[in-house]
Amino acid sequence: MRTEDGTAPVGLLARHLDDESLASPNCEAAAWEDERASSLPSFEFSTAGLPRPDQFAAWHSSFEPMLELADIDPTTAAFHGRQKLWDLGSLLLAQISTDSLAFSSLPGHLRRDPIDHWTMTILLSGKIRTDAGRSVFTAGPGEAQIHSLGRSFTGVVDQGEMLVLFVPRDLSLETAATLSSAEFSTLGTGMGRLFSDYLIDVANRLPMLARADLPGLAAATRAMILACVSPSADHIEAAEGPIANVLLERARQLVHNRLLDPKLGSEMVRRELGVSRTRLYNLFEPFGGVMHYIQHRRLLSAYAALTDPNDRRLIFQIAEERGFSDGAEFGRAFKRAFGYSPSEVRNREGGGIPVRPDLEDCPSEERLGVLLRRLQG
Repeated sequence: MRTEDGTAPVGLLARHLDDESLASPNCEAAAWEDERASSLPSFEFSTAGLPRPDQFAAWHSSFEPMLELADIDPTTAAFHGRQKLWDLGSLLLAQISTDSLAFSSLPGHLRRDPIDHWTMTILLSGKIRTDAGRSVFTAGPGEAQIHSLGRSFTGVVDQGEMLVLFVPRDLSLETAATLSSAEFSTLGTGMGRLFSDYLIDVANRLPMLARADLPGLAAATRAMILACVSPSADHIEAAEGPIANVLLERARQLVHNRLLDPKLGSEMVRRELGVSRTRLYNLFEPFGGVMHYIQHRRLLSAYAALTDPNDRRLIFQIAEERGFSDGAEFGRAFKRAFGYSPSEVRNREGGGIPVRPDLEDCPSEERLGVLLRRLQG
């Protein structure tokens, strides 16, 4: 993880000195509060200060929504882990420093609480080796790797530092097609290196950006992904992978467009895709099946409705609209997914669970999971 270069504090100091002769103390305080309110939200977590038995457990808990971690050498005196999360709205960037560990995605784990994003990992130091079944690939400093959290893979990361960009499936159809064609590969081309340089520069400049810069940042990052990510020869050789990705994206779009349709189910999805039941099962197996995926998307939609201050319908009406005829069943499924009951979400101040207080109040090792679930919604 690279240290900040000091540009932001110098810029703030210069602005403060320029305005000093014109601004009263009260105006200066108000301007500083405005500056803080508009800055990009970030959240930090470190294992420092915890007892050795608790250090890796806390680190494991932080990544539990997306990965299973294993401590390679539990006999060491300490396990060092540090992360800083930048909430970029439609994207999430993590700056991570970690001791050596093994990692794996577990379909069974994902079925209980599906997190399905692409990750674009830029190594600043250390090395990552990933085994995705049909391909084994590595990355070193300055190289980018692309993983799909909805697929099965294992790997090992050496002690090192990295940037991880989380890209949701629905960022754009073009982005989905591009990352699908290159998932589970290292971007070893010149354009891949260009993307690494871009993301490193973004990370260095984030402390200087404001919330108003997020739409432009998201558009620029999407453009860089499309320009710099290209399929490797390993992905071009087999037609099965791209075909499966296209079908999966079509299925996701169908579910998104027909989410509130009471007829939406596995048979409708199968007919629209024109595939066999076996093929459909294989496509959605990482997500626990078609119906589990549909239910999770409906729960995310219900959460959005319950936190919308302009939507004051009764909870059972929101549930029925999303195919839940049994209020108790809806309540249990909702609490399993989000940790809160529907009424708790509805009754919190502001008509829902406020994003910022919720993240500030939850344990620091749980914030990555909260942000990943928000990004998926």
